[in-house]
Amino acid sequence: MSTSPTEKISASAAGTITLDGELTVNRMGFGAMRITGPGIWGPPQNHAEAIRVLRRAVELGVNFIDTADSYGPYVSEELIAEALHPYSKGLVIATKGGWERVGPNQWIHNAFPDHLREAIDGSLKRLKLERIDVYQLHIPDPRVSLEKSIETLVKAKEQGKIRLIALSNVTREHIERALKLTPIASVQNRYNFDDREWDYVVDFCEDKNIAFIPWGPLAQGRSATAKLKQIAEAHGVSPMQVALAWLLQRSKIMLPIPGTSSVSHLEEDIAASSLKLKEDEWDDLAA
Repeated sequence: MSTSPTEKISASAAGTITLDGELTVNRMGFGAMRITGPGIWGPPQNHAEAIRVLRRAVELGVNFIDTADSYGPYVSEELIAEALHPYSKGLVIATKGGWERVGPNQWIHNAFPDHLREAIDGSLKRLKLERIDVYQLHIPDPRVSLEKSIETLVKAKEQGKIRLIALSNVTREHIERALKLTPIASVQNRYNFDDREWDYVVDFCEDKNIAFIPWGPLAQGRSATAKLKQIAEAHGVSPMQVALAWLLQRSKIMLPIPGTSSVSHLEEDIAASSLKLKEDEWDDLAA
């Protein structure tokens, strides 16, 4: 498999998924966390490249972009609007609320209703949207009941500020409790071929036809395993491309969102949309 610039690369090669029966997107998205500064704090080191990455992602068929108000904070959402507004038809921007930031790599829970209401309004303003297509509770807050947080999102949906409600960093119990209050469009947890703690959540989401958005697709910075490298060499691709292909073949409800601040890395990631692992290769990584 070649990833040369002359070859046609498109996120559409990954197939599509429909979120909550309403929004159909290609199954290779883009995660906009890494376009911010070091420690997911402040502006990017190369502003122009961050803008190029976002625009190139859309050119390559990405129509699902994941972000959060805490990325920067606010920086990621502002860059998305700067690069892509007015948005092309069919482009889905998913954002999140429920974390606060006080410094690089520092995250503080805040999913109280007042904060979530302010977060939603802030995201609408920064993204230049009248309605957020997918709004995710970034993480349950141990200081407030999950039901209160979800009810706040339900109210925002009733007000027309949110189209679909989603969850992040949750257990099956959290999902079941949320489903008693509202349909859930997607669940975003850490997941990859080498870290399958949330296998049972993936299976539950598949049973309920809820999209699963894996973050940390290559073990969040850990070295690629020997198995991954061997398969990558056999296909003439990178270990990251194999990791993404494995995710796509893991389940029909999988919606990977690899992120980067580099156009060349972006093109490499999106090229994985058309990579098909042999059955024995997939099994070898799944073992």
